[in-house]
Amino acid sequence: MVKRALISVSDKRGVVDFAKELSAMGIEILSTGGTAKALRDAGIAVVEVSDYTGFPEMLDGRLKTLHPKIHGGLLARRSNAKDMDDIQKHDIKPIDMVVVNLYPFEETVSKPNVTFEDAIENIDIGGPTMLRAASKNFQDVAVIVDPNDYRNIIDEMKSSKGELSKDTKLNLAKKVFAHTARYDTLIADYLTGVIEKEPSFPEYFTTSLKRVSVLRYGENPQQKAAIYKERTAGLSLPDAKVLQGKEMSFNNYLDAHSALMLALEFDKKACAIIKHNNPCGAGVGDTAAEAYKKAETTDPVSAFGGVVAFNTEVDAAAAREMVELFLEVVIAPSFTKEALDVFSKKPNVRLLEFPDMLSNRKASSWDMKRIAGGMLLQGWDYSDEDVMSMKAVTKRQPTKDELEALSFAWKVCKHVKSNAIVYAFKDRTAGIGIGQTKRVYAAKIGALNAGEPIKGSVAASDGFFPFRDGVDVLNEMGVTAVVQPGGSVKDSEVIQAADEYGMAMIITGTRHFRH
Repeated sequence: MVKRALISVSDKRGVVDFAKELSAMGIEILSTGGTAKALRDAGIAVVEVSDYTGFPEMLDGRLKTLHPKIHGGLLARRSNAKDMDDIQKHDIKPIDMVVVNLYPFEETVSKPNVTFEDAIENIDIGGPTMLRAASKNFQDVAVIVDPNDYRNIIDEMKSSKGELSKDTKLNLAKKVFAHTARYDTLIADYLTGVIEKEPSFPEYFTTSLKRVSVLRYGENPQQKAAIYKERTAGLSLPDAKVLQGKEMSFNNYLDAHSALMLALEFDKKACAIIKHNNPCGAGVGDTAAEAYKKAETTDPVSAFGGVVAFNTEVDAAAAREMVELFLEVVIAPSFTKEALDVFSKKPNVRLLEFPDMLSNRKASSWDMKRIAGGMLLQGWDYSDEDVMSMKAVTKRQPTKDELEALSFAWKVCKHVKSNAIVYAFKDRTAGIGIGQTKRVYAAKIGALNAGEPIKGSVAASDGFFPFRDGVDVLNEMGVTAVVQPGGSVKDSEVIQAADEYGMAMIITGTRHFRH
């Protein structure tokens, strides 16, 4: 039975009502500082920790609860006679409940102009120590770190004469250790950022992820899934607000990420359409509607059931174009009221409003790929080669229009699964060859997928051409210019083939594989 509780919280949501309920059950309450004042002001009887320990708060409040009379009361095993003799000998009373949440370190370091000194002062010491001590002794001590648990705790205590079950206390302890682990990770991440101006790969990698929601299922119905949010100052898709539509699925989020990353490649008003985590169209225009129509024209069949991203506001004209086709998700920085009215006629279309995409165009931290028993970390592929300023390695130099088209195709190609070939004009994709084991197959499939004639288009290849056959196929399709990384032992033969066909070819020296 809970007879004595120690309450010391930074987040005071619901704590007064919770303490009133405890006090009404005859539970003695120990408290500190601002929490004690808030409870006392609400008419709740409180014993100050410093009065109980006989030791004053010191060091500007840094030292309050680190005392044997506190930790002895938390760690003493009630079923261990020696433990109980020890605390009785030193006039230590058992503490049966700890209600603690920590200094707001995360909120503090998220402020734009936070000083290093402020960050350090918001590293809690006594709080985590009490939480860990109480959790270690969970069979005898209930430990509460989350204000959302207050109501359930009170309800259970009222129904069981002040008791909490062992299962409840174990679950509370589990939550505490997850909470303090995340807290320590946030501190380590912050200090790493202070010390290392350029990110490096630490010997021990930790990350802090908080569950946003449990999803209906994963890639397939037999797989469980959830979405977690990383603490990041960069692009954060879990922060997008769902304005209408069904619950987002695992695959919806994957496709929305891919669409978002592609749309943000462009400074002009752009639209990207994704299907099964691959682009099936991209376009730029003077309006969102124009950009969408150009993207859809690439492959209207694949666009059916796709995910669409814009880097500009979606208005009614764009919405009217989109409701003609079945779409899963539309994500944009904003939607006009008129656009929302149009989409309301298609209530199952998920609309994600994400204004932060324009201020945080890049994700921070690492691109992480899970493998069995481990994790692969890499930087995000944000290399931005200036194709417009590059010289061709062929006899013929590209025209200005071809350069613009090559630049467009190169931006898109980086987001297509390897091996990839992208056919494009200067304002839109024309055909996309996705994820083939032979590059020449990607060239053929890209042409097959084209929703309009591709003669006169340019092409981009994410990796080098191992043989000239890829260029031969591009010529058959009417391609006039090519951009590729180069680096093959057959480069000279590939360039020679381009010269034979009068193609212009740019070699960037940078590949963009995507597995």
